[in-house]
Amino acid sequence: MSESQDLGPVMGEAGAVADTVNEEIEARLRAERLGLEYVDLSDFQIDHELFQSIPVELMFRFHFVPYRRDGERLVVVLADPTYVLMIDELELLLGQPVDVAVGTRSAIQDVLKQSESSQRVLDEATEGLKIQVVREDEDGEEVLSIDRITSDQSPIIKLVDSTIFNALQRRASDIHIETRDREVIVKYRIDGVLYQAMEPIDKRFHQAIVSRIKVMSELDISEKRIPQDGRFKLRIKGRTIDFRVSILPTVHGEDCVIRILDKESASEKFKDLSLEVCGFDEGVLRKVRKFISEPYGMFLVTGPTGSGKTTTLYAALSEILNSEDKIITIEDPVEYQLAGITQIPVNEKKGLTFARGLRSILRHDPDRIMVGEIRDEETANIAIQSALTGHLVFTTVHANNVVDVLGRFLNMNVELYNFVSALNCVLAQRLVRLICPACRTQVQPTDQQLIDSGLDPEQYRDRAYYEGKGCMQCHGTGYRGREAISELLDLSDTIREMILDRRSAAEIRKRAVVEGMVPLRQSALQKVLEGRTTLREINKVTFVE
Repeated sequence: MSESQDLGPVMGEAGAVADTVNEEIEARLRAERLGLEYVDLSDFQIDHELFQSIPVELMFRFHFVPYRRDGERLVVVLADPTYVLMIDELELLLGQPVDVAVGTRSAIQDVLKQSESSQRVLDEATEGLKIQVVREDEDGEEVLSIDRITSDQSPIIKLVDSTIFNALQRRASDIHIETRDREVIVKYRIDGVLYQAMEPIDKRFHQAIVSRIKVMSELDISEKRIPQDGRFKLRIKGRTIDFRVSILPTVHGEDCVIRILDKESASEKFKDLSLEVCGFDEGVLRKVRKFISEPYGMFLVTGPTGSGKTTTLYAALSEILNSEDKIITIEDPVEYQLAGITQIPVNEKKGLTFARGLRSILRHDPDRIMVGEIRDEETANIAIQSALTGHLVFTTVHANNVVDVLGRFLNMNVELYNFVSALNCVLAQRLVRLICPACRTQVQPTDQQLIDSGLDPEQYRDRAYYEGKGCMQCHGTGYRGREAISELLDLSDTIREMILDRRSAAEIRKRAVVEGMVPLRQSALQKVLEGRTTLREINKVTFVE
């Protein structure tokens, strides 16, 4: 990897910091010129009572933050205090005199995002559903905004739109609508964990909510007994976001899960995507970079669903991407589009399976190939042959750890000698949530908690441990973002021989640790000792040894 590539993300961050500094200088000068107070909103403490007293749509429409009350007057923070007509209109709508202070546009945006204002839109949308029966009123409009949510007439449309809007504000990856005996529960999956989004909704509105989602996804409203899958798109704040919908009939009625595929925000993140961003340890990172630069062989990533395997493969591809090599991928589905790479989506209905697509790819003169997942014997054998005939193959398989992968391939009836010859390394990974930097505080676990985590209190009692208290930025969860923990099996000659001799998994694992492999649990524990995650979190994703 070249030096300039290595510095990419850092330079991007430096640019963003410079923009923020410039914006702050301009705002301070503007405040000084107009003789107004400048307010630094970076560590702004929200006055919840004041926020509750002002309509949410006005804050978003006029782009201001209510700051404090001076007697009868309300002080608000605006980015542009010279817009007198707007301030007059705001006074009229609020029915009280307004004084102005100056803040930066991006800081105002952050406070509005982080405050409970979007949650309040959601609460207001659900309020009516506890008491009144509604009429379905379908609106096929595609643009979603706070203005539209607050002005919409149908409570059901308002509820579904505000649920989606709020999920995006809170960085959710999925929205779950679960039907119970007497109520409907809405949950968000944030950083891999489900949180209840709002108070339960009366069961009689369940059918209307599901029907609304079905209409958006162009599914059959009358069919309630079989599973249905669909998708829809929405334009939000100038960008298009894809949503995948799964409807499943249950004992109490239909359950619904909406997967959010925010490709544009993802492509922003993926622009600077490198293996460093994934959070690998220094030793693993060095080895992975060596393996992805090999001329041929198989680079295999394993782990359960949602453990970041695809992100790791994308990061690896974006690091080795150059104009001299042809990189082709076959995926189900293509989640993110990477410039300079040929990506093929699997289409089972039309007969384009992984195996058939992979055969066609090999006739297309590739240098590097990525196979989204190996699920069957045919795909496994073609991928192994490709790795043996001079291609570097990146792929994933579902297994719990690096040694289980070997058994998984043997069950697919692959030729063991070919498989061992083709394989360069196996990377097993999981994702752990990171402690929110804004509310990170030091804690002292009890001896019993250390013992439950498989640690000797004598040895680990005096270390520094941290947890998140829960704040506005992490929506009270104490966590923000996720990183990978990993174990990397390097196929040395000794380990190849042990596999060919069909030695037990325990023996192979023991030998790998002797040769320098850091097990998953150790990788997770290292993140705790670095103050990046918690004992509770690593106990949830790895076995206590």
